Amino acid sequence: MPRAILHVMRSPVGGLFRHVVDLAREQSARGHRVGIVADASTGGERAAGILTALDAELALGVTRVAMSRDLGPSDWSAGRHVARRLAAMNVDVVHGHGSKGGAYARLVGGDRLKVYTPHGGSLHYSRRTPVGLVYLTLERLLAARTDLFLFESAFGRDAFRAKVCEPKGLVKVVHNGVGPAEFEPVARLDATAAPGAAAMTDLLFIGELRHLKGVDVLIDAIAELRRHGRRLTATLVGAGPDAGLFQDQAERLGLTGSIIWPGALPAREAFARGRLMVVPSRAESLPYVVLEAGAAGLPQIATAVGGIGEIFGPDAGLLIRPGDALALAAAIAASLDDPAAAEASAARLRERIGREFSIAAMTDGVLAAYDEALGRRAV
Repeated sequence: MPRAILHVMRSPVGGLFRHVVDLAREQSARGHRVGIVADASTGGERAAGILTALDAELALGVTRVAMSRDLGPSDWSAGRHVARRLAAMNVDVVHGHGSKGGAYARLVGGDRLKVYTPHGGSLHYSRRTPVGLVYLTLERLLAARTDLFLFESAFGRDAFRAKVCEPKGLVKVVHNGVGPAEFEPVARLDATAAPGAAAMTDLLFIGELRHLKGVDVLIDAIAELRRHGRRLTATLVGAGPDAGLFQDQAERLGLTGSIIWPGALPAREAFARGRLMVVPSRAESLPYVVLEAGAAGLPQIATAVGGIGEIFGPDAGLLIRPGDALALAAAIAASLDDPAAAEASAARLRERIGREFSIAAMTDGVLAAYDEALGRRAV
């Protein structure tokens, strides 16, 4: 039956944002009344354009309100905004995404079905740190107010159980998904492009430029390969708080002319810029960039963290240890030395993603979980 669903999230960036947008659009296309509440101060022009378009598409529209990353005075006004939206739209299901969106949804959700998808969030913290202790304690308190936990990966589910508690609400794992257009071939750039023009490099990284993503490990691996006579080029796509540190590291290691820093780019535009994508993360949930690159058929090397192994399935043994520059350098060299094997692995991954990681399958799983959770409440 048609539902009235409100998705609540904080910052409209990254994989969490993509997940909410795809899910809201597909739920709306299936006849549900859907709305979104998001932070008003982040995301930039790109997010503003997407949310403006969604506001016209979704029956419950899109509203934005200031939400701070950390605990602060704005939480009171943001919580009141969500509560007013829930009441005005006669919402059946309030679905919180990420730590802050999940908190608002569950604190003001009342007797509606309260759903939580962590998307990593607090689960990246450790109780051994003061900040981690605060966030994970709050997660435990909010868990008692949650009817349905939806995890993007089995890894996320297990991390929640280990770091927070055993959930009392219904628990389901529903993987992220990609759409049909993402399986279209990507036209690669010319490696011999004229000076000043974008050219294809040996390696490609796409993501936030911060320590968690392992960019420093990739730079060390490139330097290690150069010490052994292998001079590789790389394009590092993205922006983030540690960009300056990584650029200083590259300069210190003599890699300034070998690494291109184009800033943030759409994923498919970025895919054209490298022969081999590298995902050197120290921690992940279920990263969209791995799904997107896999759907596009781009060979990639990734670390064995989070739910990446769930994406690779039978080929999970190809994943490498996080934080190990020597292992990463060896994997890069092996992949570039045997392009046929790399392409065969990419073809297997593409087929697996097409079969098991679609937006349609993701939406099927989420809606079925809503129905099951609502059925349990009715008993």
